[in-house]
Amino acid sequence: MLQVVVIGAGQAGLSAAYHLVRLGFTPYEEVVVLDRNPEPGGAWQHRWDSLTMHDVHGIANLPGVPVPSSAGSERANEFVPSYFASYEKRFGLPVVRPVAVETVRRIDGGFEVVTDQSTYRTAALVNATGTWNRPFIPWYPGIETFAGRQLHTADYRGAAELVGQQVLVVGGGASAVQLLAEISEVATTTWVTRRPPEWHTGEEFGPELGRQVVAKVEERVRAGLPPRSVVSVTGLHLRPQEQPAWDRGVYTRLPMFDHLTKDGPTWPDGHHQHIDTILWATGFRADLAHLSPLHLREPSGGIRMDGTATVLDPRVHLVGYGPSASTIGANRAGFTAARALRTLLKPNG
Repeated sequence: MLQVVVIGAGQAGLSAAYHLVRLGFTPYEEVVVLDRNPEPGGAWQHRWDSLTMHDVHGIANLPGVPVPSSAGSERANEFVPSYFASYEKRFGLPVVRPVAVETVRRIDGGFEVVTDQSTYRTAALVNATGTWNRPFIPWYPGIETFAGRQLHTADYRGAAELVGQQVLVVGGGASAVQLLAEISEVATTTWVTRRPPEWHTGEEFGPELGRQVVAKVEERVRAGLPPRSVVSVTGLHLRPQEQPAWDRGVYTRLPMFDHLTKDGPTWPDGHHQHIDTILWATGFRADLAHLSPLHLREPSGGIRMDGTATVLDPRVHLVGYGPSASTIGANRAGFTAARALRTLLKPNG
C-alpha cells in the first residue's frame, strides 16, 4: 500500500509532491502523482493560444525553482507546461500519466483509488484536481433554443473565430475582462453580468493583499461553506493592455437578460438583441465528483476544512481548493498538506 496518492499535477499537486519527497516519502514506493493529462502542464496546456506570459505575469514560482525569465510574448499554454515538465524531471517527481481517477472509496487502513488504468491503495490522499474540468454554465430560460454558438472560456481558442460577429460575453471575472478586450478588436461585443463589476483601483495587488484575500476565502471553507474564488474577492483589475478597450467603451456593462430566444437575449424591459455567439465566462466549479463516496460535504454544500485537511477525514487533503485555488495559495497549501501527512504517517520519521 502507498502512503500518499496525489491526484492532479498542476501547480498545487506538484508543490505537494515536491514537499512530500523532500520530507522523506519515497517516490513511486510511498507516493505517486496521478495526472489525467497526457503531458505536463496541468490546465495551462488547455488555455487559449492568445493568452501570453504578458497576460499571466503573476504566475507563482514552484517551490525550489523560479519561473524562467520571459519576454512576455510567449504563449502561456506552451511556456508554463515546459516549466512544469522540466520541474517534474529535475526533482524526479513520481508522476504517472495519463491516468484518470474515477472514484475514491474507503477501505480498511486507507483508501482505494480507482482509475481508468488500475486501482491504487493508499493510506492518505492529496486532491489537487483544480477546476478546469468542470466549466460552469448557468441555466437561463430559453438557453436550449438559442440557435447560435455557445462556448465557455474553456472552449475558447482565440478571437479569429469570431471575426465580424455579434458576441455576448457573460460573466464578471478577470477572464471576461481580458477576452472582451481582444474580441472587441474583431467583433461587436455586449457584456452582461449579474452584479455591477467592482473595479479594484487602490493598492497594487501584491503579497500582502494576496494574504488578506486568501484569509477571507479561508473563513468560508472553515465554516463548511462553498468557497468563493480568490478573484471574486479581489475585484477586477484593468491592466495596461486593456486600457484601449476601456477607452472604446467596451466595458459598458448591461444587467443580465431575462431569457434567450432563437437569435439572442431579451431583457425584462422587452429589449431584444441579435447575437451570433454567446461566450460564457462564468467560471468553474471544484472538480471533486470522484470524492463523492467519501461524503465530505456539509449540508451547506461546502467541505469544512482545517488548513488543507478535511475536517471529516484528516487523511484527505484538498490543495487547489478554496483559499489555495490560485497561484497565491497553491504552493503554501502543498507544503501544509505534506507536513501534516508527514506528522500523521511518519510521526517518528
